[in-house]
Amino acid sequence: MNELKKRWSTLSKKEKNIVIGIIVGILILISSGIAFALTYKSDQVDKKDSKVEPVTDKIDLNRVFPVDEEETEIKEVSPFSGNKCERYNARPIAVMMAGDEIARPLSGLSKAEFVVEMPVITGSVTRLMGIFVCDTPDEVGSIRSSRHDYISLVRGWDTIFVHWGGSHFALDEIKTGIRYTGENLGKVDSIDALTTSGPFFRQNFVAAPHNGFASLPKVIESAKQKGYNMEGKFEGYKFQSDRMTDQEKENSVDGVLEVGFGGVFKTKWEYSSDKNKYIRYWNNEKDSDRINNEEIKASNIVVMRAFSEQIEGQYNSVNIYGEGEAKIFQNGKEINAKWKKDGFKGALKFFDMENNEIRLVKGQTFIEIIEPYQSLIWNTK
Repeated sequence: MNELKKRWSTLSKKEKNIVIGIIVGILILISSGIAFALTYKSDQVDKKDSKVEPVTDKIDLNRVFPVDEEETEIKEVSPFSGNKCERYNARPIAVMMAGDEIARPLSGLSKAEFVVEMPVITGSVTRLMGIFVCDTPDEVGSIRSSRHDYISLVRGWDTIFVHWGGSHFALDEIKTGIRYTGENLGKVDSIDALTTSGPFFRQNFVAAPHNGFASLPKVIESAKQKGYNMEGKFEGYKFQSDRMTDQEKENSVDGVLEVGFGGVFKTKWEYSSDKNKYIRYWNNEKDSDRINNEEIKASNIVVMRAFSEQIEGQYNSVNIYGEGEAKIFQNGKEINAKWKKDGFKGALKFFDMENNEIRLVKGQTFIEIIEPYQSLIWNTK
């Protein structure tokens, strides 16, 4: 140390400044090296401890970029009810059913996914047509004869048509494919009790001619034997998601819908906000299914207004072609709507006043077709 002091004392001021600068520079280099080493080590430890994987493997993209649930395609559901089932892509079966008071209650009606009620005599007698996809009851009926306007609905939905005879207008169109007004629309895949015995039988608890019934599993077998296509082609209706239905039914209250068919065909629907269902009454008596005593309860009631006229004094022609006024009742709400049907072969669809197709609530839909002058009353309780 003494030697260093002696040597330091012999240095000039300039030399001393040079030595101090060299020492400071060395110290700066040393401290920088230590800092770099510590940072590098920490970085390696972090990399070792955290397993870096592809971003798409860890991030739920549906949460980062939410998908509009109402626009997603729901697979493996019935095109008429929106419910999942094994037969979702099977060809639908359309069954003509009685509206007459003597035939009530009907068998199998609770299992139909779409039901159309339409007059077969202007302002009077109605007849029903049930559409079956998911469920195929062993007893459906009573089965009644066909009318040509129901055939137009069958064409639009690509269904196999089950009936017990029909008007000559209907039977001619089924056989030749030519409508009574001259249009060649193609033959209809039908199972007629007058020409096919296997699926049909009679019951003694109701008087003829209302005592005819059909087994839908046997209808399916007959259709296969006839070589009919058994896969459905109808693209189906749009349905609400469960979330959308829950939102829309909030604050709904009970109500009553009265549909002004004439006489004993008058229909009433009581809406239950707890069940979110419309319970059917026929001529003021609660309607039920004969085979299981289940009440008839629909998720959607569509009331269409359409003119009809008598032809040949005993048959009815209903103008369900083009478009017209409708009301849709779902989730306890009344919706102003329009029905549209593109000619004799188009599918019947329903739209709001902005021409958006209306989403149905999952479950059974009941379509009531009334004259423009017949009453329609909706009251909340």
